[in-house]
Amino acid sequence: MSSQDYSPAPFPFFHENGTAEAHPIPASRRRERYWLYGLLFAVTLFSATVTGAAMQSDFRRNIPFDIENSFDFYGTAWRHPAILLSGLPFSLTLLAILLAHEFGHYLAAMYHRVDASLPYFMPSPFLGTFGAFIRVRSPIYSKRVLFDIGIAGPLAGFVFLLPALSIGLAFSKVIPNIAHQGSIEFGVPALQWILSHSIFPGARTADVYLHPVARAAWIGMFATAMNLLPIGQLDGGHILYSFFPRWHRTISQAVCVLMLAPLAIIGLRHLGFHVLPGTGVWAGWSLWGLILLRLGRHHPVIEDHTGLTPGRRILGWVALAVFLLCFALEPIGAGGF
Repeated sequence: MSSQDYSPAPFPFFHENGTAEAHPIPASRRRERYWLYGLLFAVTLFSATVTGAAMQSDFRRNIPFDIENSFDFYGTAWRHPAILLSGLPFSLTLLAILLAHEFGHYLAAMYHRVDASLPYFMPSPFLGTFGAFIRVRSPIYSKRVLFDIGIAGPLAGFVFLLPALSIGLAFSKVIPNIAHQGSIEFGVPALQWILSHSIFPGARTADVYLHPVARAAWIGMFATAMNLLPIGQLDGGHILYSFFPRWHRTISQAVCVLMLAPLAIIGLRHLGFHVLPGTGVWAGWSLWGLILLRLGRHHPVIEDHTGLTPGRRILGWVALAVFLLCFALEPIGAGGF
C-alpha cells in the first residue's frame, strides 16, 4: 500500500530514438525518522507475537481461536515473557509477508528514482496488525513507472505467502467442523482451498484447523486481495490506471458502489425480505466501500501516452490471477469456500 505527496518537477530523459520520458528529480534527502519506523515495527512485532501466542495456545488445545481471549495474553506476556516465543512463528511469518510487500514497492521506487519512505507498520490488538504502507513523496510521470511500483508489492508479498501457506497447512490438522465453532469464522480464498485439498484430500475446508503460520499467510492473502482492488490509489488502482487511465475513475466508483451491496442486503433482510437466502454477507465490504468512495477513488493525472510493454501487460494478468487466488467473498464471518 502506498500514498503520495507531490513536490519536484520532472527532468526529461531522451531515448536513442529521440523520444523523451519525464523522470522526477530526486527530492533533497530529508532527515528520515528511522526511530519512528523502528518503533512502529517493534510495537507491531509485539502485538503480532502476543496474538500468535494466543493462536498457538488454542491450536495446541484443539479449541477454535477467539480474538477476545487473545487480549488476556497481553497480561500473561507481561508476567511470563517466555510465552512470547510460541507466538514468533505467526508474527515473523506475517511481518515477513508484509515486509516483502512494502519493500517490493520501495525497491521499485528506488529503481525508478522516485522518492519513497520506508514502511510504516500499524500495530493492532486484532490479529496483530492493521498492515503497513509506504509514502511516495515525489510525483510519478510515467505509466510504466506507476505500474512497476504498484505491482511490485503484491507480487513480492505473494512470493512469500505462497510457501508460508503451504508449510502452515502441512502443520495444520483436521478437526470436524472446527471452522464453525469459534466466535469468528474465516473465509477460504481459492488458493487455500486448492492447497487444502491437495494436502488433506477428502477433508472439508471447514474441518481444517489452520496452524498459526497458515493463519499468517491467510492475513497476507486478505491484505493482498484488498490492495489489488481496482480502486483509487490502491495497488490495483495504480495497475488499472496504467492500463486504462480514462476508465479509472468510472471503474473505481463502480467497484465502491458494488461494495455497498452487503449493507443494502443486510438492511433488506432486517425488513423481512429474503435476499440471497443461505448466504452470509460481510458488512466490512460496505465499510471499506464508504471509506474508499469518499477518500480513495481519485488518482493523480499522469500525462503520458506511452503504452505498457508486452511484459508488463503479462504481469497485469498475473496480478489479476493473484487477486482471484487471494480473494474471498466473505473473508470474515463465513466459513468454507
